[in-house]
Amino acid sequence: MATAMAATAAERAVLEEEFRWLLHDEVHAVLRQLQDILKEASLRFTLPGSGTEGPAKQENYILGTCGTDQVKGVLTLQGDALSQADVNLKMPRNNQLLHFAFREDKQWKLQQIQDARNHVSQAIYLLTNRDESYQFRTGAEVLKLMDAVMLQLTRARNRLTTPATLTLPEIAASGLTRMFAPALPSDLLVNVYVNLNKLCLTVYQLHALQPNSTKNFRPAGGAVLHSPGAMFEWGAQRLEVGHVHKVECVIPWLNDALVFFTVSLQLCQQLKDKISVFSSYWSYRS
Repeated sequence: MATAMAATAAERAVLEEEFRWLLHDEVHAVLRQLQDILKEASLRFTLPGSGTEGPAKQENYILGTCGTDQVKGVLTLQGDALSQADVNLKMPRNNQLLHFAFREDKQWKLQQIQDARNHVSQAIYLLTNRDESYQFRTGAEVLKLMDAVMLQLTRARNRLTTPATLTLPEIAASGLTRMFAPALPSDLLVNVYVNLNKLCLTVYQLHALQPNSTKNFRPAGGAVLHSPGAMFEWGAQRLEVGHVHKVECVIPWLNDALVFFTVSLQLCQQLKDKISVFSSYWSYRS
């Protein structure tokens, strides 16, 4: 019995020493690693120009689709803003070619990118709020910090992977359709959003439903991408989506950011798992 108790005491002493090392050394090593990764992610979002304090550089992306070539164009991204959109639309019925581009004095803020960047900045703040001399006292303290960082990283990732669902009236009221010169025809709606590492442009062609129409009018709800046949009311008119054209372009630095988020979340979870192993031991032995 005495030998068993001595073995238990020795085992506990070794584990306590390992846990102290984990709190004093490994936690800070992981925090440094996370800071380095997230600073790289943050740089992807700022995309500085010639000087570190200068405006974000402009990047041109060619819109592409694996289906028809009804829509072609170029989007110009400047940080978290769409600074130019130059689009050609071939009308399905008569093959008429429409060209529309942003007015020179206009930019369209991409809220998803702005929000993701803000969440990354908040995660970095949480990590740098404790310097190298700070001593973590308990595993619970580390778990609380990791949970807070993971919450910001998950929110950042979700803003890029989960586009907002909008109703057609919300798209019509968004103001994006008023960004173009010449003005868009009244039977067109345009939406732009981020989905994973892609910037997506959707053009909806509409037609008015006649007051004596026999169609059962059912307003469409919110969706990332509405389908032909979706109906909505705008002003005094009832409208239906006749054609939908979706084109997109890959933004390489958004892909980098998503990879950084995934790696960072894995590091946080690994540290949490190590802490939990020790916590489970103390609970089991008590």
